[in-house]
Amino acid sequence: MIRKFVRKVRPKRQVFRRRTPIASPPGTVRSDTKNLDVKLRQIRFSKEHLEDQRIEMHPKLHTQLQDHSAEEAVLWLDVVGVGNGDAVGQIGQKFGLHSLALEDVVHTHQRSKYDDYEDHIFFVARMLKSTDTIESEQVSLFLGSGFVISFQELDGDCFEPIRERIRQHTRIRGQQADYLFYTMIDAIIDGYFPRLEAIGARLEDIEEKILNLQDEIAEVYDLRRELMWIRKNVWQLREALQSMMTHEHPLISSGTRTYMRDCHDHTVQLIEVVEVFRDQCANLRDLSLAMSDVKANEVMKTLTIFATIFMPMSFVAGVYGMNFDNKVSAWNMPELEWTYGYPYALGLMAAIGIALLIYFWKKGWLKD
Repeated sequence: MIRKFVRKVRPKRQVFRRRTPIASPPGTVRSDTKNLDVKLRQIRFSKEHLEDQRIEMHPKLHTQLQDHSAEEAVLWLDVVGVGNGDAVGQIGQKFGLHSLALEDVVHTHQRSKYDDYEDHIFFVARMLKSTDTIESEQVSLFLGSGFVISFQELDGDCFEPIRERIRQHTRIRGQQADYLFYTMIDAIIDGYFPRLEAIGARLEDIEEKILNLQDEIAEVYDLRRELMWIRKNVWQLREALQSMMTHEHPLISSGTRTYMRDCHDHTVQLIEVVEVFRDQCANLRDLSLAMSDVKANEVMKTLTIFATIFMPMSFVAGVYGMNFDNKVSAWNMPELEWTYGYPYALGLMAAIGIALLIYFWKKGWLKD
């Protein structure tokens, strides 16, 4: 009975695994020997110029990275793959990133957070891979003077619209690095809305099926599990944004801080939607149990009606099945030697059944 509630195919869960050995010095960056591939892309833009360059992996990677000291240009270094500790370390050395933050980059089990390292900001968030599942990956963002660095685990992200906006010479080209930093956080947060919309639509379908006496309780529990995961991650995002807004930093202008408050509002909205959907899951669970009782009652009602109809028929058949000898007494079942005795008994049973059906119908017990 319990097995029917177990989902056949569950989403892949992230395994907690720390690469750094026990008692290692703080800020130790270790490589993952199973995943050393790194893809780098440099996008430098200003109001008038745009450079988009892909960088090949090289033992002296830091020599290929562009200088980020230009006054007007903004540099976005997009890094895909965090398993190569040497590459992450060279990037950190080139841009002066804190070793503790780099350690968090390669350990992809971090909770969403905001860290202030005076000359740069470190922000961690979880990004959904698609709107079909809750599979996610860690995205680590660094904001410095004139540059933004993004580290992600795998190819594919929600940043392509931002790259397109940069190519199309939109407003983002005339802003500083902090605005690019904001747009990336905003894109990660907005990525949760399509998944919640899909869950909401699925809950409506499930409600219709439950009302039609279809068993969908297993999927209700699966969706509830997804909602709990989304709530946990969005809650952490909200806390990180709250911490960013309460601690003013010279790298984030007052204008960008206003947009950051909008991101915070989006996280609050997401949490409210999740809470509503969780309550809906609980209501659907109760509805499913109630409809199961209704279905059981309908079955019992049908069985009771049949039993009630056949009970007097069984009584008639039992009476005429008794072993009486009408030769001993005229009162001992005289119908046994009557020519129409058998049709009479069948007719009597049929008349009783029809009379009961008419009675049940008038009482309304045969209606759905």
